[in-house]
Amino acid sequence: MTLFVTQAAVIAALYVALTYISSAMGLAYNSVQFRLSEILTVLPVFTPAAIPGLTLGCFLANISSPFGIIDILCGTLATFLASVVTYAVRNVMFKGMPVLATIPPVLFNAVIIGLEIWYLEGKTAEIFFISALQVGAGQAVMCIVAGLAFIRAVKKTRIFERITNIQ
Repeated sequence: MTLFVTQAAVIAALYVALTYISSAMGLAYNSVQFRLSEILTVLPVFTPAAIPGLTLGCFLANISSPFGIIDILCGTLATFLASVVTYAVRNVMFKGMPVLATIPPVLFNAVIIGLEIWYLEGKTAEIFFISALQVGAGQAVMCIVAGLAFIRAVKKTRIFERITNIQ
């Protein structure tokens, strides 16, 4: 239990820190987002502690969002749902890599944040589809492209195996 809570806390802290770095570069809170923290959305492949860690991290990071409470709620919901589904598909492999596990954050964020932007900026079908595509494109770069590289690095270093073997 202590390991689970510690992993969740570290993941939450990393998510917040990486989001703030992305925000400082103007990449965290608009329809076109390239949050460095989104690379961490693949962590449910390695530990279920990533589910509460990512969810809490997103909640805390979005407190700074210029879109206020709606972004806190929508972003946190998207991250939670994506984390649960990522964990559920973690064992589906393609050439030894959990490629499918990188897709839920892209889809949930594209749809939920696309709807959020639609609600905030005009309620037209065009706004939703453009926003969903923009959010999805940024997510795809961070979650699929960078996420797969991150998975490869984590597997190579075997860091989660070493952490769980600490007595």
